[in-house]
Amino acid sequence: MGRMNSTNQLADIISHAHCGIAFTGAGISTESGLADFRSPGGVWSRHQPVMYDDFLRSHDARVRYWKMRQELYREMRGMKPNVGHEIIVKLERQGRLRAAITQNIDGLHQDAGSSHVIELHGTARIVACVHCQKEWQPDDIMARIESGDESPSCDQCGHPLKSKTISFGQAMPEDLMAEAISLATQADVCLAIGSSLVVEPAASIPRIAKSSGATLVIINRDETPLDHLADLVIHDSIGQTLRDAYEQIKD
Repeated sequence: MGRMNSTNQLADIISHAHCGIAFTGAGISTESGLADFRSPGGVWSRHQPVMYDDFLRSHDARVRYWKMRQELYREMRGMKPNVGHEIIVKLERQGRLRAAITQNIDGLHQDAGSSHVIELHGTARIVACVHCQKEWQPDDIMARIESGDESPSCDQCGHPLKSKTISFGQAMPEDLMAEAISLATQADVCLAIGSSLVVEPAASIPRIAKSSGATLVIINRDETPLDHLADLVIHDSIGQTLRDAYEQIKD
């Protein structure tokens, strides 16, 4: 399918949406300059991810965790939303999308102006005690680390501090998953954008939407395991694709 034909088809699908959802992954943020964690040059190409149980029981694991977070923090600091995030906001304000359900931890959907964001994998914009849940701004914790505190702990109860992201081996937030599944079952359109659709259980959301009757669109650089289920698959720039489709329906 040619680029123009696929854009026209996408515009037609979106124009008929009344309770759609956007399901986003790392690909939408790479256009803001953040490397996909799994890609060459991404943080996981330089650091082995720390399992949650290891983080809780091992000081050395926590030191490794915070070294990785430092690098990620430097990459994310100052990042701005791109046109892909902005078009999702516009579609929400038009009443075509009800929510942005994201695997991302960067907060760019909120920065762009999305009012209903479900962060299935948590957020890197808050650090919290794993025990008492007292919260800090990342700037404050990074300052402590740079001053020599390799594994920061809570000044209230003494337990380890951790970014409020979901680590490998850590339970997913049940309330957020339930809300995402509910929205997926009610959606008339699901735009799966920039996700490899391999990380479960989050990647089940587009599949649930499709099985519940939604039109499934996948916009991603590479093939995904759900391409065969999709009503439309576009392997192209996310921002440009969404912008071109939006230009056809904005009036």
